[in-house]
Amino acid sequence: MGPRRGALTGGLHHVEVWVPDLAAAERAWGWLLGELGWTPFQKWPAGRSWRLGPTYLVLEESPAMRGRRHDRLAPGLNHLAFHAGPPAAVDRLVAAAPAYGWTLLFPERHPYAGGPQTYAAYLADGEGYEVELVAAVDR
Repeated sequence: MGPRRGALTGGLHHVEVWVPDLAAAERAWGWLLGELGWTPFQKWPAGRSWRLGPTYLVLEESPAMRGRRHDRLAPGLNHLAFHAGPPAAVDRLVAAAPAYGWTLLFPERHPYAGGPQTYAAYLADGEGYEVELVAAVDR
């Protein structure tokens, strides 16, 4: 028998995303995370974070960052996927997202860009970061 593990062992503790424009990222991500139930957690001159349960997400404009734009098609992180509630909630978020700097990806296949079994929206912010908003559907 292996070592005893706590209830959170293996769960995601936090994600840190380096952004080239903290103000723009805070506007886009702050709105989206707030809509998804995340609450502001930490704030410092170069960063912000939001928390949902034991997990938090950090946006930081780090002086150590190289380059100024994220490329979701390069090796590394492609996107973050969030549970977004029922399909109507995904639709509401997609409708409001452009006002906060988000663009719908794959509009010709929306809301089934991930396949016929997944009702979801794929959004990109002005810096090229992608999120997937996955609807809870009854099967």
